[in-house]
Amino acid sequence: MGWTAVATVTTPVTLKHLGILGLLGALALAQTEVSRRIERQRRILSDGPHMNMTSVWLLPAALLLPTQLVTLLGVTLYVGLALRSWSGTRPGQPHRVAANATSATLSACSAGLVTLYSPELSVVTVSIAVLVYFVVNAALTGLGLYLANPAEATVESCLGGMDDNLLELSTLCVGGLLVMVLGHEPLLSVLVILPLYVLQRSVLIKRLEELATTDQKTQLLNATTWQDGAQREISRAQRENGSFGAMMIDLDHFKRVNDTYGHLAGDDVLKAVAAVVKQETRAHDLVGRFGGEEFVALLPSTSKEDAIVTAERIRQRVSELIISTTTNAGAAVDIERQTASIGVAAYPLDGSSIEEVMASADAAVYAAKHGGRNRVVGSVALPEMAAA
Repeated sequence: MGWTAVATVTTPVTLKHLGILGLLGALALAQTEVSRRIERQRRILSDGPHMNMTSVWLLPAALLLPTQLVTLLGVTLYVGLALRSWSGTRPGQPHRVAANATSATLSACSAGLVTLYSPELSVVTVSIAVLVYFVVNAALTGLGLYLANPAEATVESCLGGMDDNLLELSTLCVGGLLVMVLGHEPLLSVLVILPLYVLQRSVLIKRLEELATTDQKTQLLNATTWQDGAQREISRAQRENGSFGAMMIDLDHFKRVNDTYGHLAGDDVLKAVAAVVKQETRAHDLVGRFGGEEFVALLPSTSKEDAIVTAERIRQRVSELIISTTTNAGAAVDIERQTASIGVAAYPLDGSSIEEVMASADAAVYAAKHGGRNRVVGSVALPEMAAA
């Protein structure tokens, strides 16, 4: 507020400034209306910092307009979004709208300071302004999200993931191009609306695809998606005379966790185990949750022996986990000594279809549990385990 007040007194506003403000405001409001439903869905489905793309308008304003007009545009944009796109959603609460508007406006004003050192709007100047806006906005937003819930804050929940930040940088780059357009052919700025709409729609579709294919508790593949991927992998292995290893991971006595500490604590155990399985497998391996406390992994171009080695690493790490969580009553608790029984099978050794291979792995899990739990069993060892 002080920054704006000082600028209002010291910086004159010209008719050219008002013209640019009017054009940016009109374009921004038009874009808000065109993409209103998409923006609303993106906001509802967002599970971290939400990139609302207002920077495409605020960055040009920061480099072309006095601070008081930048603030006016920022407030107008966020009030418009709150009334038209976010109405009725949790992020549309007044204090959240005010916080978001303040962060975005401060980021824009900070980017505008670049013109004090380089009045000429060159490519270098605009590029530096883009970086300043991005860094300041990330810092302010991240700090706000951290202070809102420090107990559960993570780097990704405060700063967003790679895709979130690439979207913000892309939006800022479009804003940088818009700076040049406004300086030479202002009416061409209308053409920005369609690419922004397509970009927002693409991001929404990607998010919907993630929700449709991912188990939301563990962020692993859900059962249907894993099965589809496994079918493609067995088709590839059949064409190329290849092989793969498969494992089924079942947590031991998991019901006791839910009964003793509550289902929220049980969810934290599932998340911790899922993270271990993901870390101990490769990026191209298929890792999924089959429901309950059961996980599956398919390791392309992997022998049964190598799959057993991987399974043993997973078993060892799960047994070493110390999971800090809370009970249903809100009491802090550390859950440890959680174990897993893992069955390992392989294609084509244990079956010619994914159903046959996974049936062998499931039988190996049963043998592991029958043999005392907290162990890895390969399907070839079933006769020995059954005899024991």
